[in-house]
Amino acid sequence: MPLITLVITLVVVGLILWLVNNYIPMDGKIKRILNVVVVIAVILWLLSVFGLMPSLTGMRVG
Repeated sequence: MPLITLVITLVVVGLILWLVNNYIPMDGKIKRILNVVVVIAVILWLLSVFGLMPSLTGMRVG
């Protein structure tokens, strides 16, 4: 994946998260949970993109 695509994706995700946090009224606990889930998902995606973690599509649960 080209570096510019990676940066654009991170900026878009950050912008969407900022818009949700600022313009959608939610309880503080829900915002915190949403932020943690998005950050964990982005970290897992980045690890997968850089090849430090196996692909998530091959994992089976159950």
